[in-house]
Amino acid sequence: MSAVCSGFLYGLAVADGLIGTGAAGRILLIGADTFSTILNPGDRSTGAVFGDGAGAVVLRGGDPAEAGAVRHVELGSDGGLADLITVRAGGSRLRRQDASAAEAWFAMQGQAVYRHAVRRMTASARDVLDRTGWTPDDVDLFIAHQANLRILDTVAAELGIGPDRVYANVQDVGNTAAASIPLALAHAVTDKALDEGHRVLLAAFGGGATWGAATLVWPRLTSDHFEQG
Repeated sequence: MSAVCSGFLYGLAVADGLIGTGAAGRILLIGADTFSTILNPGDRSTGAVFGDGAGAVVLRGGDPAEAGAVRHVELGSDGGLADLITVRAGGSRLRRQDASAAEAWFAMQGQAVYRHAVRRMTASARDVLDRTGWTPDDVDLFIAHQANLRILDTVAAELGIGPDRVYANVQDVGNTAAASIPLALAHAVTDKALDEGHRVLLAAFGGGATWGAATLVWPRLTSDHFEQG
């Protein structure tokens, strides 16, 4: 699936639906991106922000009330915002070998992306909290797509979630797009910020434009259940 920074949540929704309908019993969901292949090495505004990464989770069928259950997923998109985040070349419309230097690289309208990311992630998170029957005070940990600290802090403040319940690792790994949320989940476990029974709120915004949010209760894990790198 290609939903860039929202890709993990889109995959989570599909996996949850496949398990819920009985089409699959267990699903390996992977979020991965290699932005180093599309970044202009001369553009310091993007080259210092993005990173390559991959993360994965295993989902299985179970009782909706048990720890580890995905409670609800909320998704949204608006093709009218496609020009906010682009790589013009590389598809059937414009082959990379026929593109200019500017068309061959990743481009982003930073201020507009910030405004829409805050607006859409906040609204989506509120919707999914309402569907779950949670309030912001019920959230033990908020893990959003690790775009930058300013977006994370602003969305959390709009939702009324204190900084002590917001997890960030963007300062260590950069913006890893679809890998962002699964990497943050793994790092939060390692940092002992995430434990069994914690009520978790996820949110993301990405190119397309796409966005989404999800609620889940974190399961009990042993050291054999996760690996990071």
